[in-house]
Amino acid sequence: MGNAVDNKNLDFVLQKYASAGLGGVEITPIYGAVGFEKQYLQFLSPAWMSALHHTVKKANTLGMGVDMNTGTGWPFGGPQIKPEFAATKLIIQDYKLSAGEKLAEPIKVKEAKQDFAQLQAITAYGPNGEAENLLSALQKDGTLSWSPKAGVWNIYAAFAGKTRQMVKRAAPGGEGFTLDHLDEKSVNVYLKRFTDSFSNKPQGIRSFFNDSYEVYGATWTPTFFAAFKRNRGYELSSHLKDLVSKDSTDENIARLKSDYRETMDELLLNNFTKNWTTWAHGLKSLTKNQSHGSPGNLLDLYGAVDIPETETFGSSAFDIRGLRRDAADIRNVDPDPIMSKFASSAAHTNGKPLVSSETFTWLTEHFKTSYSQCKPEAEALFLSGINHVFYHGTTNSPQNIPWPGWLFYASVEMNPNNSLWPHAQGLNNYIARCQSILQSGKPDNELLIYWPVYDVWNKAKGLEMALKVHDVDEWLHPSPFYKLAKDLSKAGYAFDFASDRLLSRTQTANALLQTAENAALYKVLIIPACKLMSLETLDHIIKLANDGARVIFQELPKDVPGLNDLENRRAKLKSTLAKFGFDGDRNVVSTFKTGKGAIILSANIQQALVLQNINRETLTDSGLKFIRRKGNNETFYYLVNHSAKDIDTYLPLNAVGKAVILDPQSGLIGSAAMQGNKVRVQIKSGETLFLNLSKTPLQNAKWSYLNKAATPIRLNNPWSLHFTAGGPELPADQKLDKLTSWTDLKDPKLAAFSGTGVYTTNFHLPAKAAKEYVLNLNQVDESARVWINGQEVGILWSIPFQARIGKYLKAGTNTIKVEVVNLMANRIRDMDLKKIQWRNYHEINFVNIDYKPFDASNWNVMPSGLIGPVTITPYH
Repeated sequence: MGNAVDNKNLDFVLQKYASAGLGGVEITPIYGAVGFEKQYLQFLSPAWMSALHHTVKKANTLGMGVDMNTGTGWPFGGPQIKPEFAATKLIIQDYKLSAGEKLAEPIKVKEAKQDFAQLQAITAYGPNGEAENLLSALQKDGTLSWSPKAGVWNIYAAFAGKTRQMVKRAAPGGEGFTLDHLDEKSVNVYLKRFTDSFSNKPQGIRSFFNDSYEVYGATWTPTFFAAFKRNRGYELSSHLKDLVSKDSTDENIARLKSDYRETMDELLLNNFTKNWTTWAHGLKSLTKNQSHGSPGNLLDLYGAVDIPETETFGSSAFDIRGLRRDAADIRNVDPDPIMSKFASSAAHTNGKPLVSSETFTWLTEHFKTSYSQCKPEAEALFLSGINHVFYHGTTNSPQNIPWPGWLFYASVEMNPNNSLWPHAQGLNNYIARCQSILQSGKPDNELLIYWPVYDVWNKAKGLEMALKVHDVDEWLHPSPFYKLAKDLSKAGYAFDFASDRLLSRTQTANALLQTAENAALYKVLIIPACKLMSLETLDHIIKLANDGARVIFQELPKDVPGLNDLENRRAKLKSTLAKFGFDGDRNVVSTFKTGKGAIILSANIQQALVLQNINRETLTDSGLKFIRRKGNNETFYYLVNHSAKDIDTYLPLNAVGKAVILDPQSGLIGSAAMQGNKVRVQIKSGETLFLNLSKTPLQNAKWSYLNKAATPIRLNNPWSLHFTAGGPELPADQKLDKLTSWTDLKDPKLAAFSGTGVYTTNFHLPAKAAKEYVLNLNQVDESARVWINGQEVGILWSIPFQARIGKYLKAGTNTIKVEVVNLMANRIRDMDLKKIQWRNYHEINFVNIDYKPFDASNWNVMPSGLIGPVTITPYH
């Protein structure tokens, strides 16, 4: 915040992060706190660069990586972006002339603050559909030396104007206009400031980062007409009338706008995304890009960088028993795993090992996010192929700032001031265990599904089309592509998505599809029902089949996209499809043998897959979700139980080998019991497991299954409660005859307290006769760390708050200590009730989940502590 950093505080907080198990940090400078302006460093100044060098050096000694936003706030822009290099929009002005009339006014842009607007085209349209280019008739004074010979003519003048968007949430030294991402020269001017500040030398940055494309109203670039003519083959300036038409039903206008959107896609891909990545590679760094929100093919834009990055915004609804989801704390945006698969597919199909996510943005209202709520949200990302999680956000705050420190307006406060922080290692260790497997080997997805982007682009309404996470109801959910992907996922198939560009460079290798040199191979290509397909894509699909691939069409495409040479291309499409000899009955699986492979037509994709001996994973029938990774002679299954039921069953698996169970919650490992290709798993609601299927038997002790439960032992002895850390002040010690929320106790300090309380008691175990004992804390608000007889059991940080404890128990008297941390919410509520000023930031200051002024004074007190009941269940 405000670049207000110094070496001492950087060392302190980096050590805190490393100790909590974080693997790296991302530097994103934003606006600062009021009153600390003297501590601000100007972005990329010598002092800022010195702080960067110190950060990289210190982080690296702690085994941490450092990523850096190539800018401040978002999107890219700053003081080096003068108006001529700033984000550009198309401005169209129209005039009307009758026969013999001359235009009385000069053709100049009328919109205010458009001094840098460039006139680029003037086109007149006659009453009989005539179109005439009038640019040569323009005089130096802006007047038009032309008049119609007959009828009434409409004249359209096109200007390259400026959006005037400024960098959002900019840090000191980063303020300025947003960059014209579509123009190569503008991008180069933007990056030169960094090159110069870095003295053209690598800075130890692991990866440069770009936030989601939030460039508003940037519909143009001065070179657009030339790029359009070069790539689409006709003059866009002859179609200005249709380009700005409000008619949302005209098919030809939709085709024109599809061509426009495809051109914008090419400009963004080549002039910004690839250009920026090449620049970063020159500094021995990678790029990490959030392509969603871009006006282009997301699969290609994600795929052009080293680490594609998606994001989650809001919270998902899970059926996990006991998981809190309060209506008042929910953003009305459900994260969609299919949306996340655009980023992971780009990584998988391009052979990139990492695919990341900006995670937990607005997961709940401020100060109310528990680790139990974080866990399934991260697991949903893992299931969609993400393997590299970034927390949003972890605001750097100097030590001398009073609690709660400096905070970002949209984060879940993953920082050392959070009262949950003493147990952050529980969540972090879980994610690290998961990612250690999910980042290894290669994805094991059998299906490659074509994404028909032309069906998305072919809309007459509007102009540019930003494909946003928040707009999936418009551009993704209504499509047959989406329905097919959802159905296949639910049925137990694993897949990635492919763009037209990706298919153009895909090859057939031993009857399998190879999308890139380092990518995994796919068994079949699926073409969902789509209206439009380019001739180039169709021809290459046929070539893949000729070379031995299997291709399944849900329906044959009906038409070609775009406007140029339309009838000839339509005829070629019709001629090509006729060669398949399909009679049009999609309810029958029809096969056309071609070369070494086959093209198959079937409305029922799953039926066609079965006939091709491509089998689903029937384990999904149990309610479990999965993703697979493959390496050498082993296959890893990541199994997730987001259902309300506990599962104890033998799961059939498609992979062959001896199974080993790995529990990422506890770190326990053991050889699984098997019946043929079925593996026994026990997985409670809210839990996950990895299975390692290996053709080379692994040497592990047998997994200890919990079979015959005896009567649970209830810990009913009195508890002592002692508070060790937190505020606003430490409450007095408590003696509890019965466990309850500490906010229900008589001490008034407890309703305002956020921090750490330690519970202790003892219990009697007559004899240690069972095979295993399972501790169940039941309700915990919000995380617990457990010791039994002085030995640490571990952090029980999420539902179901259980652990195996047999090895810590003894016959006779046993002691148990449970350290519990609660949310920040009650202390923040108390501060707002007392009108204590704790937020005072430049720009957006601080808002609630609905982007309204934040006020916690009307909140209910959140339950806190060990609620229980605490039991120990013997298993024989």
